[in-house]
Amino acid sequence: MAEAPGHAMTDAPASADADGVVGRRRQSVALTTLCMVLFLTFVDITIVSVALAGIHQQLNTSVSALQWVIGAYALTFASSMLVFGTVGDQFGRKKVMLAGVGVYCVGALMTALSITLATSHHGAHTRLDKSLALAILLAGRAVMGLGAAASEPGTLSMLRHVYPEYTSRNRALGVWAAVSGFSLALGPVIGGALVFGWSWRAIFFFDVAFGLVAFALAAWVLPENADPDAAGVDVPGAVFGAAALGALIFALMQAENAGYGSALVIALLCISAASFVLFVVRERRAAHPLLDLSFLRLPRFATPNVVAFCTYFATFALFSFTALFLQEVSGYDGGQIAKVFLPMTLLMILASVLAGRWTDVVGIRASIVAGCAAFALGLLLTSAVLSPNPSYLPLAGALALTGIGMGTCVVPITSSVLAVVPPERSGMAASTTNTSREVGTALGVAVLGALTISKLLSSLVAGLNHLKIPTVFQSVVINGVLTGQAPSAGHTSSRAPAGQATLVTKVINSAYSAFESGLHLALYVSAALVFGAGLLTAITIRSGGAEADHRAASS
Repeated sequence: MAEAPGHAMTDAPASADADGVVGRRRQSVALTTLCMVLFLTFVDITIVSVALAGIHQQLNTSVSALQWVIGAYALTFASSMLVFGTVGDQFGRKKVMLAGVGVYCVGALMTALSITLATSHHGAHTRLDKSLALAILLAGRAVMGLGAAASEPGTLSMLRHVYPEYTSRNRALGVWAAVSGFSLALGPVIGGALVFGWSWRAIFFFDVAFGLVAFALAAWVLPENADPDAAGVDVPGAVFGAAALGALIFALMQAENAGYGSALVIALLCISAASFVLFVVRERRAAHPLLDLSFLRLPRFATPNVVAFCTYFATFALFSFTALFLQEVSGYDGGQIAKVFLPMTLLMILASVLAGRWTDVVGIRASIVAGCAAFALGLLLTSAVLSPNPSYLPLAGALALTGIGMGTCVVPITSSVLAVVPPERSGMAASTTNTSREVGTALGVAVLGALTISKLLSSLVAGLNHLKIPTVFQSVVINGVLTGQAPSAGHTSSRAPAGQATLVTKVINSAYSAFESGLHLALYVSAALVFGAGLLTAITIRSGGAEADHRAASS
């Protein structure tokens, strides 16, 4: 599709025309601001991974509850993002973005204060209601996801208007992608430093502080733009889409405890399937659909969204499970976690920046295929070198390769989707891509979590049987592992009777070995999915450099 004609660009530092197109000097300031909002929502995907061990120990949470710390955010994020892109197109992308940042900060504050709000004082004694603290924490995470869903689509759709020209937009997308990659990779580094310096709650106070700064700067700097011909939000489509995604994700996570044969899980899966059918029927008939299904026939729109889903599905295994394993099994503190992930952070940034130029030279197809190949290989190498006592250089090197792969993928994915959609539907395009990412994250939480726990339990039972632990005691050990009662590395009790100390150590090591087995399975599945995404790209997207991409996008 051809570019929509825009107004003449000016160098006035504070002016913006009716379409939200800003002067060249103002572009860099607007880009910086959009990247701050992007950083706020992207960093949460991985920064919280470093908080999981602290939450696990302080609140004695189960592994399933830990998944909900991530899943509550991803669930509301994924299920509501698509509608907010269209809402922004109609009512103003800046207004919706600011509202989203504000809601995000409220949710982060709820999460940060969850322990305080659940603590009661009786004279000199204090009592923490751990169940209430967890409930407040999860509610806050859900509110954060809702705010992120409202604010993140605008970072892409507004960039589409700030940079209307294809080549300059690709360079700006390189910066956008660098920040998104930087956010993902820097999450464990920032989180590790904050946890090391104080506690897991410091992560959410950081979210509040950074969010307020981003809100103030966006309110001052960003121009407003909207689709002047917007005909209203497709409310039925929004309801059906949210119900389909929300019910599916909730069912998969609920199935870990209740099993897939439970009445609730079956009911949720049926609701999801029925809602999906109704969503497709509605979008095919709607005059102004929430998601224009005709774009799904275009490989340069459909395939990048599949790649976005697969790469973020794998991201959960890489960041959350790997960070939790290093803390719980290897005994790493926050500072050591930060050190391990730092090379990946730096190389992801570099790869994202270079990908903006690389994509201009070799084209979208080659960039995505190369990125997926590096990402998949990095996941396999991470699995190969990961152990209870991993060597720093091999582990950091394997993680760094995944960073290169992720950084290389982000630019062509985003560039392709925005290029084939007309400017007035940029909010829809941005929401679709971001929804694919967040659905990938949410299903990664559910599916990889289920696989890991299943493998953990089977390996743990086998290990306990090998140690000839009686069945009645096996249930106690398994419950301790799943509910956070089992000690982490470096926190084993020295008060056990001398005759039992060796057996206790063997049982704990068996639990560690079971966790490691589950993590390896998650990494293998993730690598296969990412490799498949690269293969799909090689098959469905025509080869060619930037010129071929631009002609295809304009046809």
